[in-house]
Amino acid sequence: MNSFDEVFEQVKKYMAENNIITEVVMTTWINTMVPVRLDGQDAVFKVDTDFQQGIIQTHYKAKIEKALEEVMGFPVNLVLIHEPPAKEEEPAPHVPDPKELEEKHAELQKSYELSEYDYTFDTFIVGRSNEFAFAACKAVATDVAAKDTESKDTKKLQANPLFIYGPSGLGKTHLVTAIKHEITTNSPDTKVIYVTGETFGNELIKAINERDTSGFHDKYRNADVLIVDDIQFFSGKERTQEEFFHTFNKLHSEGKQIIITSDKPPRDLKTLEERIRSRFEWGLIADISTPDFETRFAIIRRKAELLDLKIPDEVVEFIAGRLKTNIRQLEGAVKKLKALKMLANSSPTISMAQSVIRDILTDDQPIPITVENIIAEVAQSYGITPDEIRSAKRTSVISNARKVAAYVVREVTGMSLAAIGIEFGGRDHSTIVYAINSVNDAIQKDEGLKTMVEEIINDIREKNPQPINN
Repeated sequence: MNSFDEVFEQVKKYMAENNIITEVVMTTWINTMVPVRLDGQDAVFKVDTDFQQGIIQTHYKAKIEKALEEVMGFPVNLVLIHEPPAKEEEPAPHVPDPKELEEKHAELQKSYELSEYDYTFDTFIVGRSNEFAFAACKAVATDVAAKDTESKDTKKLQANPLFIYGPSGLGKTHLVTAIKHEITTNSPDTKVIYVTGETFGNELIKAINERDTSGFHDKYRNADVLIVDDIQFFSGKERTQEEFFHTFNKLHSEGKQIIITSDKPPRDLKTLEERIRSRFEWGLIADISTPDFETRFAIIRRKAELLDLKIPDEVVEFIAGRLKTNIRQLEGAVKKLKALKMLANSSPTISMAQSVIRDILTDDQPIPITVENIIAEVAQSYGITPDEIRSAKRTSVISNARKVAAYVVREVTGMSLAAIGIEFGGRDHSTIVYAINSVNDAIQKDEGLKTMVEEIINDIREKNPQPINN
């Protein structure tokens, strides 16, 4: 080898090929190290900041030294140096006038537009929390494109269906959209359909109401790839589940790829029929969990770069250490910092980050439980509208949903029976007693109904843990 730079390239290659350091760590901390010199047994590198120096020294020094020894053939000591940049004078903050505020707002909105990116594999940040799901999605996209170029009978898809699950805001939609992008780019004749669980159900209801389901069947049952995002919205919707069951069977029997996302693994989707849940387990199941610190750090940096915003490492660390469960929160924090920087005309600071985090956590606080919340949740479970529950309609589905809604209101809020009657269109006390007793009796006999009611109550309490008695 001719230079220390070439040695370091071999060291990075060795660490990547042997999974010694993740791609996120490599991108965030290692690639920016600059080889300076090999001084006896001291391998000297320059880093950008004190913060980077501390992270590498604490977490990755031994791993890099081991890789250097493997490549060079003798033990070395990693030495990191950092030359702080010359301090720039911070302009004094000022209060902008209304015209300047308007200009800054327009500039800010433009920067937001420029910071948006397509949901592709290239823009997805891979960490330990999502690397298996990422690899599975890339493999499926590759398999489908390869299958399309071969005889339809010569290649069987290995991960079919592909089921990805994890909490909201961690990148499931990004990954399945990336699959669609990859397939349509490499195999434009492949018919890929992406739909949310809610939209699938709404389209079915519309087709039934118009007494024409043939177009609905043609759309979904002739797809080469069907992606259903957030299938948990099928819970409690018997007709939607029936339709999806037959669509699934037709596509799977023809070797067409099916991709599902959910907030829970198949076994925990208790209000989906067993025959559907069991089919989800035929293929590959991959989970996405909350991102680790390194991944969160990299996400904040990526979004800041897209917004042309320089955030000091200690501020990035502060945010990444406090917003741990949702990628959208991280991206929202960077946007808020950008706005504060433009208005205050100063670089992001810890105090700015504290203000931003406080705002985000306040914004995300669940709202108190109201009767409106409960009726909306029950209506969604039954595939009807809140107005139908409050109406005088007596169809079987609406009547059952109305009884369940009254039961849940009583269970969750403890409201008086008379007050519940008023909320349900002025129904009298005896009608509400009958509805609640009917549901109470039914859930003793019907395990499926019991599970659905329990899930409705749990979902309401998770989203809105502060009941209010109207």
